[in-house]
Amino acid sequence: MRSGLITPRRVAIAVACVLSLVVCCGLAYWQWERFSQAGGTFQNLGYVFQWPLFGLFPAFMVWRMRKLAAQRRAEDAAVGADTSSQVAGEPVAAPSEPVVTVEPVRTPAHDDEDDELAAYNRYLRELHARDQR
Repeated sequence: MRSGLITPRRVAIAVACVLSLVVCCGLAYWQWERFSQAGGTFQNLGYVFQWPLFGLFPAFMVWRMRKLAAQRRAEDAAVGADTSSQVAGEPVAAPSEPVVTVEPVRTPAHDDEDDELAAYNRYLRELHARDQR
């Protein structure tokens, strides 16, 4: 048996998970009672199914975090085994830099410009020139 299996942190997490499940099951029972009454709606019935899922969520998150931590430890162990098996003097290729090509911005041809757009552009140039003075 591993030492430190039961720690105060693990006990607190387990208590929080059990407490959330108990509280949420109590809320589900409360919603069931509301649904059973004359004024109960199907929304109350929906909450009857939803509250236990809320109560199980902390336990699911603990399970998920432990699973991800185990995967991370396994990957670290695999990387450690790979680096220890390499020869000390073996060169390691540096990652290549990505090649980025930038095409110049081409100005649109003015021969297909319509008259209304040309008049608007002239107007904007005149306004800009007036503001510069």
